[in-house]
Amino acid sequence: MRPRTSTSVKRLPVAGLLLAGIAAAASAQGAPGTPADSAAADSVRAQQLGLVRVEVTRGTQVGERSPWSVAAQDARALRRGQSTVALEEALGNIPGVVVSNRYNFATDSRLSIRGAGSRANFGMRGVKVLLDGVPQSLPDGQSQLTNVDLAAMSRVEVLRGSASSLYGNGSGGVLAFTSDLSAPDPLGASVRATAGSFGLSKTQLRLSGRRGGTVGAFSASRTTWDGFRQYSAADTRQYMGAVDHALSERLTLALRAGTAETPHALNPGALTANEYRLNPDSAAANNIRRAASRAISQRYASVRLAATRDRGDWSVTAYGQRRFVDNPLAFAAAPAGPTTGTLNLIDRRVLGVRADASRRFATAWRPTLSGGLDAQRSHDGRKNQRITAGVVSAPTDTLFLDQGETVTSVGPFLRLQVDPRPAVTLSAGARADRLSFRVEDHFLGDGDDDSGERVMTAASGHLGAIWRLRGWAMPYVNLSTAFETPTTTELAASPTAAGGFNPDLGPQQIRTLEMGARGRWRGWLDYEVALFRADARDAIVQFLETSGRAYFRNAGETRSEGVELGVTALPFPWLELRAAQTFTNYRFTEYRITNGAVVDTLDGNRVAGVPRMVVRLGARGAFRGFALDADHTLQSGQYGDDANTVAAAGWGRGQLNLRASWSGTVAGWRVEPFASVQNALDQRYVGAVTLNGFGGRVLEPAPRKNWYAGLELGVPLLR
Repeated sequence: MRPRTSTSVKRLPVAGLLLAGIAAAASAQGAPGTPADSAAADSVRAQQLGLVRVEVTRGTQVGERSPWSVAAQDARALRRGQSTVALEEALGNIPGVVVSNRYNFATDSRLSIRGAGSRANFGMRGVKVLLDGVPQSLPDGQSQLTNVDLAAMSRVEVLRGSASSLYGNGSGGVLAFTSDLSAPDPLGASVRATAGSFGLSKTQLRLSGRRGGTVGAFSASRTTWDGFRQYSAADTRQYMGAVDHALSERLTLALRAGTAETPHALNPGALTANEYRLNPDSAAANNIRRAASRAISQRYASVRLAATRDRGDWSVTAYGQRRFVDNPLAFAAAPAGPTTGTLNLIDRRVLGVRADASRRFATAWRPTLSGGLDAQRSHDGRKNQRITAGVVSAPTDTLFLDQGETVTSVGPFLRLQVDPRPAVTLSAGARADRLSFRVEDHFLGDGDDDSGERVMTAASGHLGAIWRLRGWAMPYVNLSTAFETPTTTELAASPTAAGGFNPDLGPQQIRTLEMGARGRWRGWLDYEVALFRADARDAIVQFLETSGRAYFRNAGETRSEGVELGVTALPFPWLELRAAQTFTNYRFTEYRITNGAVVDTLDGNRVAGVPRMVVRLGARGAFRGFALDADHTLQSGQYGDDANTVAAAGWGRGQLNLRASWSGTVAGWRVEPFASVQNALDQRYVGAVTLNGFGGRVLEPAPRKNWYAGLELGVPLLR
């Protein structure tokens, strides 16, 4: 079944109910516990200095009491002068996080946190993603950002390092997004329109309202672009609704719902070194001939009940998701031909429950005991079929895989935090996870029934300590573990094209030791520094890619070592200077590939897909509504294959982005024009690589100098 891509009101029943809830909020009777308005202050200093509270550690706490590497970006950083289209806009200022932008909506960007997620040639792996506390990650470890519109977010928090003791499978790092529920008026509306190079266009309409104990917001956006490369056009539509209602002073009900549609996203594929040298804005010929692309239709909804007590908190969240994927691939299917490809269809259903509770004790050492349970089930109906030029047409275009894939996960956890001294916090946690993978083979035409089941279990833990020695020196240490199972896509991929799951592919185990410090010097300079080492056993790697289809195996062992440094200086109230630097050494310590009678030894080779160095320098100034921003990113080269024979060069002079904006009020309207020049130095560079691409087809180009400009208007509908 092809995904349905209509955007009529009939397709948006839940989002429509939330929109009605916003209107109701504007006329609701007053209730205690009004949610705080999160409108950003105009002062740079007010935004950056002060204690930062984070929830990504699975419990609200001041970041300075957390023995983890945590960071946060607020709404101003996410939206001021930004196109709100690219993920690196939100995460580029955080050390340890590398976003490799493919400029390809069919495969998305590759996100790597300390190497976790680096093997993904499409989608996201190894990094847990949350939206308003609701997992956007499947039980098998796949994550997606289809539901996340950066223009509708108020905050993103990042936890760097192994966190399976908190979140289970695929938690080599954590991203936690928060929807924007700011409502400066009882009922207000805003529209934001952006246009730029390569046919870029994004329009967002936002409604928000508040009254008494109820606040709500609804966002609808559409993004289209023609692409700077041949065969790379895309069209994406996102609708998001959120309502928070205070049932009492201590009890809150939160509703979230939305839908996302991508009617088409063309996939230009990766280039060889020669193709990149001659014509970097071209597309792979097979991708065009075989109509490689992706279409998505997705809906989601969640309900959360949360209570806050004097000595404890609890919350329960239930959620569901439905996702259709229509994915013509350039992977050839028999009988082979220049236009024959593979159509991959997925019909996905996800249900889940998340429960958290904490209790603070007024005794010696001020212990806080936290615990919770995650339960999740996903079911994929997967079909693979031969197609010709992207459609089913030839008599030989037949189905060759039809199976149901069900993954169920259950994971309880406990965490204890104590303060043996006023300046010392200790944290320990443990979690046990059980995952069941089941495949039901509905295609018996090949004479085989490949149905079966695999069960994978893991125990995870962490120990951490932080010492608030002085305001300018807070050293910490953290020992943590993580595990990552193969995803169903990786388990189902077989070079033989047979059904069922790969019986030889298992989970990888990761152990991380981290030491660092953070602090504030003389009230105007914040810093953080972290040194880490992560060892992965039975590392899952992509050992082969053929015509757009990837295959995976357990490689042996990898070692990731690195240093991260982040500095924010505020020498004047109107000026902010930033630096984020990441220096890493990711290598295979044991990696053997058997090819018949020959064993290829790749011990000591660098892990492909991640650069050794990324440096981001930024300057931001704000004065009387005007704002100027400059970001300059330097990145070293990286390998595109495990054998380290194909390399992408570094970024030379680097990527310099300049932005200007103004925010003010004109005739009662909030007005914010903005403009940007991207890659102002016109640097030619590779944005990402396709790992182990067949025939050296590895390089994914980035655009040269380009621009965008936009305008945001806001007006109160009720005062």
